[in-house]
Parts: sequence; structure tokens; C-alpha cells
Amino acid sequence: MSLDWTALGQVTAVSIGVTIAVVVVFALGVLGLARLEGAREEAGGTSAVGFAQATLCFAACAAVVAYGIYLIVPQFH
Repeated sequence: MSLDWTALGQVTAVSIGVTIAVVVVFALGVLGLARLEGAREEAGGTSAVGFAQATLCFAACAAVVAYGIYLIVPQFH
């Protein structure tokens, strides 16, 4: 039995990179929600930038999760 160490290293590197990226994007989404809540508390209004930031970030996270499920479940292919 032979193990392709280069391929294993590539899979590990991509997995770590994507994990870090998703965590950062999710944190930016939480920051957008915090901006939205801060704007509501201070002026009684809403922050369109915070809402848009949170929506885009959480949509990106959901897309990554959906793509991962698509890759794992063979019935989807």
C-alpha cells in the first residue's frame, strides 16, 4: 500500500485554509449584527451596512456548508 503524501498535504492545507476563511467570514457576519444592534440602541434606527454585511457573510457561510454537503452525499451527484 502506497500513500501519496503530496496529495495528503494538499488536502490538509486546503482544509485548514477553508476552515480559517469560513470562521473569519462568520465572525464578520457577527460583527455586522453587532453594528446593526448598536445602531438600533444609539439612534433608534438601523444600519443598512451592518445588515448587508451580516446577510452576505452568513449567505457565504451557508453556501460553503451546502457545497460540503453536496460533496459528501452521493445521491446529490
